Amino acid sequence: MSDRKEIFIDDLAKPVHTDMQKMAIEFGEQMEFELTPESIMEETKMMTGLDDFGPMDFVGRLKVLCEAWDGDEALSGVGRMSLRNKLVQHVSSRLLIQDQFNRHPEILDIEIEKPIIVAGLPRSGTTHLLNLMAADSRLRALPLWESYEPVPRIGESPHPGEEGYQVENDPRYKRCDESWQMMQQVAPLLAVMHPMNPEHIHEELELMGPNIGSYNYEWLAHTPAWRDYYYAEDQTPHYEYMKNILKLLTWQQRDSGAPTRWVLKCPQHLEQLPVLHKVFPDATIVITHRDPVSVIQSAITMLAYGQRMNRKQPNIDELSEYWCERIEHLLRACAEDRPNLPESQSIDVPFHELIADDLGTVEKIYAKAGMEMSEDAKVELQQFLDQHSNDEHGKIRYDLKKQFGIDPVELSKRFDFYFEQFPVKKVFK
Repeated sequence: MSDRKEIFIDDLAKPVHTDMQKMAIEFGEQMEFELTPESIMEETKMMTGLDDFGPMDFVGRLKVLCEAWDGDEALSGVGRMSLRNKLVQHVSSRLLIQDQFNRHPEILDIEIEKPIIVAGLPRSGTTHLLNLMAADSRLRALPLWESYEPVPRIGESPHPGEEGYQVENDPRYKRCDESWQMMQQVAPLLAVMHPMNPEHIHEELELMGPNIGSYNYEWLAHTPAWRDYYYAEDQTPHYEYMKNILKLLTWQQRDSGAPTRWVLKCPQHLEQLPVLHKVFPDATIVITHRDPVSVIQSAITMLAYGQRMNRKQPNIDELSEYWCERIEHLLRACAEDRPNLPESQSIDVPFHELIADDLGTVEKIYAKAGMEMSEDAKVELQQFLDQHSNDEHGKIRYDLKKQFGIDPVELSKRFDFYFEQFPVKKVFK
């Protein structure tokens, strides 16, 4: 029996703000700044001392986001500030990344060989599976702090490659930790729904950010304009850009003895399987499967909770309608493209089987990827499980009918095509 505290959020539609949230909202309303490509690019040039952005096609994508967010009158001051900060982070990283490519063109000659890549709906066990495999010291994973800032700022120390380098002393790690501490104060239930501590293993789609790509921006704000732009755009260049940053990260630790075989994950891959396989032709692709209704109720609860800070008034009807459609789009693309993946390089992982036997699941994945489940690996993975077996923050209780006015049984019928094709345990019958 679990002794975790159960938490039910009963004010999603009409938030009751904490004193800390009220202070943050008031502060955000007092802030004024430009949300334009020009202002962001100018600020990042001043931050980094660099001015070579590389190919300039990213500016058009940046303009789409800036215009959409600048014209969204429902965004709060905190929301606008957070979104602009994210773009500044991405564009400044672009400058630093391009500087490294200019200085060290040999980086692009590095091979990213036989990565293990997890694709699955958000909230479907992908995070647990990724973090579990990342505990295997034979694999290279992407911690959150490094995904946010792949390249150290010029002149900052310590940085990878320096003698005696310790991750916790890296300024990038410290900045990420400071943000996480603040986030826990302002939005404490995020620690329950989506931990964002610096060492948490993150999605590689963050590495598409400096190219202003990926569906990640849809999670940051209600942005149909970006969704439509993303749908119409070939994602291959963004995946290739992300792969080049993986090469850069591998190169940065070239003398440290760090592993070079990557383990990655991102839900976006579900609707980009042909692109994923094209860019990573020797990858082992792991696809997790969970009842989409369980996924939706978890995802929209998390997003609705975040709206108490980033929007003047939460719009849970708009949010639920958007993400029901979005999840369906991901799954229909997966249903169409999954049969075309090589059997020798792909494996399906039902959520209920992963939860019942996560070590056994990893062993099956390793067998598909040509890796042995060594005794050392078993020890490392079991240590991870032992250290993460209890959730000290509690457990969220979800209720689609009560919180969003959605009948989960009726919603489930929308995904009959998915249940018929994949080994998914249906929760709502």
